[in-house]
Amino acid sequence: MNKILLIIKREYLSRVRKRSFIIMSVLGPLLFGSILVIPIWLATRDNEEKMVVVKDDSGFFVHKLKANNIEFIYTNESIENLLLSDSTILHIPTVDIDKTAEIFLYGKNNHGIEFENNIENSIEKEIRSIKLSKLGLSEGRLDSLNVHVNLHTRNSRTGEEEADSGVASVVGYIGAFAIYMFIFIYGAQVMRGVAEEKTNRIVEVIISSVKPFQLMMGKILGIALVVLTQLTIWVVFTTAIYTTISAYYADEMKLLAETQQEQSLINNPGGTKIEQAKMLSQISDKVEGFPVLKTIFSFIFFFLAGYLMYAALFAMVGSAVDSMEDSQQFMLPITIPLIASIIVLSAVLQDPHGSLAFWMSVIPLTSPVVMMMRVPFDVPNTELLLSMFFLVAGFIFTTWFAGRIYRVGILMHGSKVNYKTLWKWFFMTD
Repeated sequence: MNKILLIIKREYLSRVRKRSFIIMSVLGPLLFGSILVIPIWLATRDNEEKMVVVKDDSGFFVHKLKANNIEFIYTNESIENLLLSDSTILHIPTVDIDKTAEIFLYGKNNHGIEFENNIENSIEKEIRSIKLSKLGLSEGRLDSLNVHVNLHTRNSRTGEEEADSGVASVVGYIGAFAIYMFIFIYGAQVMRGVAEEKTNRIVEVIISSVKPFQLMMGKILGIALVVLTQLTIWVVFTTAIYTTISAYYADEMKLLAETQQEQSLINNPGGTKIEQAKMLSQISDKVEGFPVLKTIFSFIFFFLAGYLMYAALFAMVGSAVDSMEDSQQFMLPITIPLIASIIVLSAVLQDPHGSLAFWMSVIPLTSPVVMMMRVPFDVPNTELLLSMFFLVAGFIFTTWFAGRIYRVGILMHGSKVNYKTLWKWFFMTD
């Protein structure tokens, strides 16, 4: 056990001291933080107000158009003279409100889809108001016909509110894909490290002091600690960056939300303030009933157990080959279950409690990714524990299986290795 701890310490310190680890530990939070913060900055920055000269031949829209960040200036000057200027010009010919209105926007540059949509929505709102007036209706009376249904999902066993499916889908997919990526990235590091030590003949010196199985386990666990260290740094600093920036822009975000709500009422007359208030009140309900602690614990467990299981297989491949180029033929059987688990995520998302989702989350080679997709949907604890049990059993078996090949392959050089050779090494006695 002491020898394994020494190998773990060696692997851990040699990797965390590398310049690449330090750079990625710094760049990771900055990258993730920017992904979260940049949308806030873009949303809160002041948008330049644009001026639009309106030539209204119909007379329906004079001094009635309203749109966010757009100033409408009305004129009676001829359209020919207006086109000689550098201004943005909105020409509204005489329109038949019972037909599609053909409106023309002139400018030297493309104005962007949001700018054009705001103008279209503003004109459509006024045409709608005119039509309602002809029918003797008002906006308020028409809005009173709108019906909103708020669907609450509850667990039939406990009666508790269940998490919103949209939130569960996003969290589950992000967690599953993160596990998939981490297993691939750091599993490949294990394989590369084993192959390099074998090629450089360093392993022959190490084997004289420790058993091959101890060396393999020490390398796998040492890199696992490196992964946890870097992941912890990323989570802590990304959270700190996001929290700091969010607090800095808190007032701007509140003002932006109020402005967007007012603009929504301008551009979308079908929504009343009551309906807007209902929609805002439902945002906090989205996360109600979400199994936060269960999801966090499951992510840590399935990430570690999945990594340890696959890392043993990657280490086995690294010990069997003399170069990384030779490893490709052995990588395919290992990576197929991982790739298959990502492919079936869409089917699991449609029916997270179906038979396909159940069996894929029980099979150890696919359970780290698939079960992580299911956990936010409040998977039954019995199924979760069953998946964990088989994953631990799978880790023990693959470690034993990989260890038997590793102990022989790590000392073999110059021979062409195939599956028959691996099978022969597996049955060799000490």
